Amino acid sequence: MTQSKTYLCRLCGRQLEIEANIRREEVCPHCGGYLHCCRNCHFFAGDTSRGCKEPQAEEVRDKKGANFCDFFRLADGRAAAAWRDEAAQARSQFESLFRKGPGKEQP
Repeated sequence: MTQSKTYLCRLCGRQLEIEANIRREEVCPHCGGYLHCCRNCHFFAGDTSRGCKEPQAEEVRDKKGANFCDFFRLADGRAAAAWRDEAAQARSQFESLFRKGPGKEQP
């Protein structure tokens, strides 16, 4: 009997139980997004120009679409959660630039 590992879908944030390697066309049972995509990869780096920390990987334009990358490795739950936290923090900082508040001029 194979033991499953817990992952998070970076597209919807829901937990996944995966027992084996995922196939290219496999989708998340919760959101229907492709699992074998850049956004779900251990090497995904949304803060870089290429979006990938693996220097030998070819650039993939559609980060949410299924791809044939040989370096793909599904990010574990900790890595996915950390990425989601960083993305939420960046979004919050960006939105705070435009909030109306004391001392801020209104357009």
